[in-house]
Amino acid sequence: MDQISFARPVSTLSATGGERISQAPTLAVDPPYEGLQGTVASDAPVHDAADDLQPPAAAFANRGSVAFGEGSPSNLSVADSSQPLGGNLPYRNSVAPTAAGSAQHLGDSDKEAAVLGDAPRGTSPFPDLGPQSDTADVSKQKRKKLFFILAGVATLAIIAAAVAIPVALTQSKKHSSNSSGSSSSSSGSGNDNGSGQNGGPTSSNPSGTVTGGDGSTITTENGTTFTYVNKFGGTWYEDPNDPFNNNAQAQSWSPPLNQSWDFQTDPMRGVNIGGWLVPEPFIVPALFEPYVNGTPAAHDEWTLSQAMAADTANGGLDQMEKHYQTFITEEDFAQIAAAGLNWIRLPIPFWVVEKYPDEPFLEGVAWKYVLKAFKWARKYGLRINLDLHTIPGSQNGYNHSGKGGQINFLYGPMGLANAQRALDYIRVITEFISQPEYAPVVPIFGIINEPVVTSIGKDQLTSFYLQAHDTIRNITGTGTGKGPFISVHDSFQGLAYWQDLLPGHDRMALDRHPYLIFSNVDRSPLAEQVDKPCTSWASAMNTSWSTFGVSIAGEFSLAINDCGLWINGVGSGTRWEGTFGSGDGEKGDCSTWNDYSSWTQDTKDNFKTFAMSNFDALQHWFFWTWKIGASSITGKVESPMWSYQLGLQEGWIPADPTQATGVCGNNSPATPLSAAMIGGAGAGEISDTVRAASPWPPTELSPDSLNADNVPVYTATGAIPTLAVPTPTSGSADGWFDAADTRPIYTPISGCTYPDAWGSADATNPGPCGGTTGADTTDTADTTTATDDTTDDTTRRRRVRNVIPMPKRTPAP
Repeated sequence: MDQISFARPVSTLSATGGERISQAPTLAVDPPYEGLQGTVASDAPVHDAADDLQPPAAAFANRGSVAFGEGSPSNLSVADSSQPLGGNLPYRNSVAPTAAGSAQHLGDSDKEAAVLGDAPRGTSPFPDLGPQSDTADVSKQKRKKLFFILAGVATLAIIAAAVAIPVALTQSKKHSSNSSGSSSSSSGSGNDNGSGQNGGPTSSNPSGTVTGGDGSTITTENGTTFTYVNKFGGTWYEDPNDPFNNNAQAQSWSPPLNQSWDFQTDPMRGVNIGGWLVPEPFIVPALFEPYVNGTPAAHDEWTLSQAMAADTANGGLDQMEKHYQTFITEEDFAQIAAAGLNWIRLPIPFWVVEKYPDEPFLEGVAWKYVLKAFKWARKYGLRINLDLHTIPGSQNGYNHSGKGGQINFLYGPMGLANAQRALDYIRVITEFISQPEYAPVVPIFGIINEPVVTSIGKDQLTSFYLQAHDTIRNITGTGTGKGPFISVHDSFQGLAYWQDLLPGHDRMALDRHPYLIFSNVDRSPLAEQVDKPCTSWASAMNTSWSTFGVSIAGEFSLAINDCGLWINGVGSGTRWEGTFGSGDGEKGDCSTWNDYSSWTQDTKDNFKTFAMSNFDALQHWFFWTWKIGASSITGKVESPMWSYQLGLQEGWIPADPTQATGVCGNNSPATPLSAAMIGGAGAGEISDTVRAASPWPPTELSPDSLNADNVPVYTATGAIPTLAVPTPTSGSADGWFDAADTRPIYTPISGCTYPDAWGSADATNPGPCGGTTGADTTDTADTTTATDDTTDDTTRRRRVRNVIPMPKRTPAP
C-alpha cells in the first residue's frame, strides 16, 4: 500500500470560522454572463473582465466574521458528427467493482403565486389584457385629467417597485433561512431587476427580441443562428437585462419556470446529458480513442486525464475543455424542449468544486459549463435534476465515478475521510442551487450516483443519507419550496428495498436505473420484448410512488442487448457475442445492432413501441442519454440504442412522448402523494429513534468491520470554497445561500500521512492521525444556536430537528 504525504495546502485556521474562498477558475466565457478568463482553446473568443466569473462579494468573503462553535453546427447530422464523444459506464461496465478493493426560499408555491400570479398551467405566461378603450360618455377633458393622474400613480409605483424588489430579494437571501417569512422571486415578472438598467430590454438577437416561439430565430453566444422549432407551444425567453427571468416554457403542457413544479400532477419527461461533463468511453469514444492503446491506457476519466496531460503537443488537459465546448451546445437544449421533454438530468463531477493535488482531473473548469446549462435550461423552460455523478474515492468502482476499480467511499481505511469530502461538496453545491436565482431551475439534487450498497452496507449508506439530508436542510430549511428534492439511488436493489428510508425526511426522492442488459442475455426477437417495461417495472414504480413518495427512473435506454462500442468498458467485449463474462454459451453478432442504417422499418417501429412502453411504465423518467458521439475511427455512432437525439432523427423514438400515456394500461395506479411526501405537515420530523439507528459516523465500515472511530479522517479547518457566479448579474447571487453556514470544510490534518484515497480499500488500517474520528466530527455551526437571544437573523445558527453532530443501472454482476 502506498502512503501519500499530502502536498495539498493544509489549512491552519482555527475552528472559529471558515474563510470562504472562490475555488472556481476564472476562464474566458461567452456573453452575456457565462465567461471565464484565462487559458482557453485558441479559437475561444476573448471577453472583457466584466464578463468574468467573480468571487463572492466582499461582505461574504470571510465567513470567519461569524463565530463558529457557538458557534457542433446546427445542420450537422447526428449520425455523421465528428465531435469528440466517449464514455463507458462502469455500471454498464459489467465488471464487478473491486470491493476489496420561507420568503428567502424561492419555490414556495403559495408565496410565488402571491408574487407572480397563479396563471393556469399550460397557458401563455404573457397574458392578453385585451383592448383598452374609453367609454363614449367620458369627456376628453376627464380622460386627459385621468390620464395624468394614472401616469403619476404608475410612475410612483414603478419607482417603488424598482427599490422594493431588489431590497426584498437581498434581504431574503442574506437573512438566516430558517425563518419562514414571505417569498420573493427574482424573475418571471419582466420588471426592473435592480441593476439600474431601466431603459428597456436589450438582446443579442439582431431584432432585439427577448422571446419567441416556433419559427423564431435564435442567435447564440458565438453569433451563429438557428431556427427554434417547437410544435408543442413552447416559448424561449432571454433578456440580458433580466438574466434570471423565468418566463420560458418548454411546452404548453409543462409549467413555465415562474410557476412551481407540481410533483403531484406534472409528469417528468427528461433526458440525461451524459458524457458531457463526466466523459464516458461509450458516449464519447472519439475523446478516448487516441489514448486507449497508450500508457496509461485511457478507460476512465482518471486515466484519460493523465493521458491528455502528457499529450502536450495536442493541448494537454485543455483538450477536456474543448470537449465541453463542442459536445453539447445551446441548440441541444432547444432541441430537447422541441422534443416534448421538460427536464434534464445533468451529471457533474465533484471537481467542479475542488480536487486534491494527487487527482489528475481538470479542476473547476466544468463549472463554467454547468452555469451554461443553467442558463440554457432557463432560456428554454427546462428544469434540471442535478446529479453528483462522481464521489471522492469512488462510490461504485465504475468508470464514470472518476476512477474505475476499487470502492473507497464508506469502505476501507479512507472510506470515512472520503465521505467527509463528499458531504462538503454536497454542501457547497446546495448553497449555490438554493439561491432564489437558481432554485426554480434546479428542483432536484441527486447527491450520489449508483453507490454499491452490497459493498458499502445499507446501515452505513443510510447514515450517510441522514447526514446529507441534515446538511442540506440545515441550509435550506424544511418544507415545500425550501431547497431541492434530495434524490438517492436504489443501489440496484429495487425501490422496495428503500421504502422505509428515514421516515419523517423532508422531500427525498428515490431513483432507479432499470436496464435489461447487464445480467441475463435475452435472445428473443425485439418484437417479443416491447412490452417488458410494462410487465416488469410499472407496478413497482406505482407502488413506490404510493408508499415512499416521489420515485423516478433517472436512467434507462432502448438497449435490449449489450451491443455497442465499449458498453461494458474499453476492450471488454459483449455478452451478446460471448466475449464478455461467462456468457450463455452462444455467440451472436452485434454488427446489425450497431449499424442503425441497416434497420428495417419494422425494427424502428418495434423500437418505438418499446420506447413508449418505457415511458408509460416509468411515468417520471430520464432517458440515458441525449447524445452518443461518433467514433473517430468509423465516423459513425456505434451505440445507437442509447441515443435519444439519433432516435428522433431516424424515427425510432416518438416525436411526441405524450403519445405513450396509457400504453401499459396502468392496472395498479399510484395513490396521490401525501402532504408529508412533498414538504407538507410531517416533513422534516425524523424521530430520535430513527436517528439513533443511523449514527454519524457509522459504528463500523467494511471490509472486516473496521472501527469507524479508528480510521484516518480529515479535520474541519479548511477555507470554504464557493462556486463562482456569472457577471454581469442581477439580484443578490454570490454563490452562497445561507450566510449563517460558516463551518470550515474538511481538509487533511497537517503533518499526517494518509493511505491512497482511491486505492486502499484492501489495505491495512493505519489508524487515525491527530485523534479519534469522533474528536473531529462535530459540526456545531449547524447544530447550535447563538447564545445571545438578541442576535439578529444573519448571525443565528441553523438547527435541524434532533440533528446529530456531524464530522459527513440494473446492477453490474
